[in-house]
Amino acid sequence: MFANFPFLSILTLLPLVGALVVALIPKSKGQLAKVVALAWSLVVLVFSVLMWIAFEAKGERFQFRESYPWIPNWGVRFTFEVDGIALVLLMLIAVLVPLVILASWHDAEQTKRSVPTYFALLLALECTMIGVFAASDIFLFYVFFEVMLVPMYFIIGSYGGQRRQYAAVKFFLYSLVGGLFMLAAVIGVWIVAGKNSFDWQTLVNADIGTEAGRWLFLGFFIAFAIKAPFFPFHTWLPDAGGAAPAGAAALLVGVLDKVGTFGILRYCLPMFPEASRWFAPVAIALAVIGIIYAALLAVGQNDLKRLVSYTSIAHFGFIGIGIFAFTTQGGTGSVLYMVNHGLATGLLFLVVGMFVSRRGSALVSDFGGAGKLVPVLAGVLFFAGLASLALPGTAPFVSEFLVLIGTFTVHKAWAVVATAGIILAAAYVLWMVQRTTQGTLNPALTAVPAMHSDITLREKVVVAPLVALLIIFGFYPKPITDVINPAVQATMQDVGAQDPGPTAVANGRTAP
Repeated sequence: MFANFPFLSILTLLPLVGALVVALIPKSKGQLAKVVALAWSLVVLVFSVLMWIAFEAKGERFQFRESYPWIPNWGVRFTFEVDGIALVLLMLIAVLVPLVILASWHDAEQTKRSVPTYFALLLALECTMIGVFAASDIFLFYVFFEVMLVPMYFIIGSYGGQRRQYAAVKFFLYSLVGGLFMLAAVIGVWIVAGKNSFDWQTLVNADIGTEAGRWLFLGFFIAFAIKAPFFPFHTWLPDAGGAAPAGAAALLVGVLDKVGTFGILRYCLPMFPEASRWFAPVAIALAVIGIIYAALLAVGQNDLKRLVSYTSIAHFGFIGIGIFAFTTQGGTGSVLYMVNHGLATGLLFLVVGMFVSRRGSALVSDFGGAGKLVPVLAGVLFFAGLASLALPGTAPFVSEFLVLIGTFTVHKAWAVVATAGIILAAAYVLWMVQRTTQGTLNPALTAVPAMHSDITLREKVVVAPLVALLIIFGFYPKPITDVINPAVQATMQDVGAQDPGPTAVANGRTAP
């Protein structure tokens, strides 16, 4: 019924139109701008749900394909299509954006800047995020990849906290440099493939030599590693995540960074299978180093938002080892990790933002015993922290387990070292919760009127869906894995990877 419905072009254009409408609302009517932005994002959510229902998990790999002429002389087209990997990330965007808008209800007013502009930027950001996951023309993908920087740059630079301008410029420059590497690689692929098309399916089947493929792979990988971010390209994230408003930080870490890992799965592996296998040992080593390094830095952070940013760097290390293990378990776990990390870290950032808005500070040392004043909010922070460290019964546990199992079958030593990151995660999460909400009440908190207000109805509406999804998918991830598995299996076939067979022990020796 909906097979030929133009879901992807509508979903891409809807937030852009909404952004223009909200931007035209007078500055004096901030409340109207909020309501319109929220309503518009809910319409996007409805269309996304309809697309999810219409998607056939056992059907063709790519569905809802649309292709319109753009620059005929270069073979550039507006081509959109999604597989299961892109679909679950589009749903993540559709779920998070309305919650972020609701959570950011008073953020712009606190900065004394234009309220309509802030919410227009959030909708513009949603447009670019949808476009980058839906694009199937690599030139179109590159355009969305770069344009996506603009709304986030202005959100951080105009509506962020301390050092917001420094953080915004650093975020923009790092991403721009990565984009230049990608641009060079995009042009290189187009030339090597015969200057006919930028279409993904055409380029995957192109004959790209070994040496050229390795150089082009590195161009894409560097851009995606910066965006993800993987160690050692990660240094922009703590600054950007620490300075951005909490809602924007939830989108930055929960969605924007997934463009990097999505890009590796969608472009690096299928287009350059030999180069992917060649570079895999280095990629896994960097991912494992990132897990341990970021976790150690997180333990020593006194700023709540920077702490959450460092935890995300560690989580992206798990995603990285799952991707480059080249097993279906590892690949499925990585994609599932992207979704679950978006839910868990999005919740953690939003709840941290609620604490920061009450206290007027993000420093752990400025809290202490806050749970005595806001017990329900403290409980939600505790749950978000446990989900972030992948407690069994929460959704991230399933994805982390799949990643480690899928990696252990082919790289036992790396999987064992990565497991140490789980222990460190417990340390930094429990330390944060204990220092912030438990123990003796900090006398300074009693003098802050906002700290005597526990979670509000609006905040309950924000956190309840995320809590529910984290629990539901913790016990029943099948609706997501059924959609992800066919796309992951197809990607592994593109790389030429096969899962290792079972082993049996005979006469003291291990044999296949």
